[in-house]
Order: sequence, then C-alpha cells, then structure tokens
Amino acid sequence: MNRLEAMSLFVRVAELQSFTAAALSLGLPKSSASQAVSQLEAHLKVQLLYRTTRRVQLTHDGQAYYERCREVLAELDELDSMFSQTSDLTGALRVDMPVSLARNFLVPRLPEFMNRHPGLEIELSCTDRRVDVVAEGFDCVIRVGALADSALMTRPLGFMHMGNYASPAYLARHGEPKTLDDLKDHHLIHYALTLGSKPFGFEYRDGDEYRVVDMPGRITVNNTEAFSAAALAGLGILQSPRTGNRHHMAEGRLVEILPQYEAEPLPVSLVYPRRRHQARRVRAFMDWVSEIMRDYLD
Repeated sequence: MNRLEAMSLFVRVAELQSFTAAALSLGLPKSSASQAVSQLEAHLKVQLLYRTTRRVQLTHDGQAYYERCREVLAELDELDSMFSQTSDLTGALRVDMPVSLARNFLVPRLPEFMNRHPGLEIELSCTDRRVDVVAEGFDCVIRVGALADSALMTRPLGFMHMGNYASPAYLARHGEPKTLDDLKDHHLIHYALTLGSKPFGFEYRDGDEYRVVDMPGRITVNNTEAFSAAALAGLGILQSPRTGNRHHMAEGRLVEILPQYEAEPLPVSLVYPRRRHQARRVRAFMDWVSEIMRDYLD
C-alpha cells in the first residue's frame, strides 16, 4: 500500500474510531487497515492512535497528522479535478447543521444540489451541540447564534428574527399576556444546551438594548425539536425563530403573542476550517447554502 492510500485509510480509521469499520467501508480486510497505520507510525516514528479493545483514539501527534492529511487529500482531489467542469465535482462532503434547520428547510432542498452534482456524496450530521469542526473532520457547519472566538473561518448568512408563541390550549388555560407584567402568571419553556445551567428568561427589546424578564418554567429542553414540541403540547410560552414556526401558525397550532416584545435576532453563519486550499466541492456547497438561505431567513 502506498503512502497516499495509507493516509486515506488512517483518516478513515480516525473518523470511525475503528479499524474494522474503516476496513469494511473501504472493502478491505481489517488486517490491511491495521498494517497500513502501523507502517505509517513506523515511517513517522510517532504513535498516531491509542488502541483499546473497544475503539481507537487519536494521540496528540495523531490529531495534528489527521488534520494535515485531510488538507493534503483535499488538495489532491482539487488537483485531480482542476480541469473538469463544475458539474463534474466528485468526492465526499461532511457537514453539520441544527436539527430543525435540516428537517424544515435544507434537506427538502438538498436534491437540487445533489442533482446538480451527481458525483458528490454528503455525510450530514444534524445536532444541536457544537461539534468540533476540526477534530471531527467537518468541511463546514451551519451555526445559529453567537460564535465563540476561534481560529475557524466564518461566512455570515443572515439573521433569524424571533417571535413569541403559545398553543391555543395553553392560552385557554392561562389567558393571553398583553404586557410584560402579565408574564408573572405564565410559564416559559426554557432551552439550555447544558441541562442544569441557569435558564435564560424572557428576552425583549427595550429601545436600543435587550433586557430579560426572569420567568418560571416547568420544562427545560436541550434540543430544538423538543423545544417546539413542548410549546405545541401547551407547556408554556416559546421564544424561537419565526421561520421555524410559520407552518405551525398557518395550521393554527401556535398563536403569536406579545409581538411588540421581540428577542434579539439570531445570526446564522457558515463555519469552516482555515485551510490554504479549499476543495471546489466545499466552495460549491457553501455557495449553494448562501443562495438558498435567502429564501429561509427574514
């Protein structure tokens, strides 16, 4: 096995955290995968992977080598396709985005992109947690909300404007709040990525500033799907993006309340690793996302 093949196999082992799974995905014997990585380690004179009976894990040197291998392999793919037409893009893309955005908008439109580039394959992660873009090998991710300072590159897409909602059943039991003072008699559905953290209250704009009213809540969730489901079940007031609730409003399952008190809009961004060369397939996907998100964002 030559060096490039060994590098490709090492990347697959690192991503799947298993020699067996990597070998199966490439149609190779497990022994070939193990031998190729061992030869790489012998050549480099470093240990790339910790091996246990259950899984394998990157060492510190292995993490650094993995990141460079992905860059090198991406550059080789780019070199191979530099004389091809745009429609001939090939290879795999690994992307991540929030669950609700994938389900409500992007996945239903994905056939447009896949039909335009039939040689591409996409590994789609849908999660509300903040994935490690570099360590988990993502080409790009869509993030909603403020971005932490990092060495990652960002591409702003726009903003999601917020609304306040409740189900008809909830309003029938508790009445419809008309002012901020009325909120003391209501419950807010709390959202927290980390359960046990202090819940955020009801946010609203006051002139040029955004303020928060502390509100009790009977349920806290860490998933956007459960967030919406809790409101539909009548468990409290929901503050969430308008784009994700339009169909619930149209069907009469949610009612907008307190429209004069809007929470701060959420920025939406593409985040991707800082690389000297970015594969054309990644650029093509990000351009497409930027284009179609104009139909989704307010």
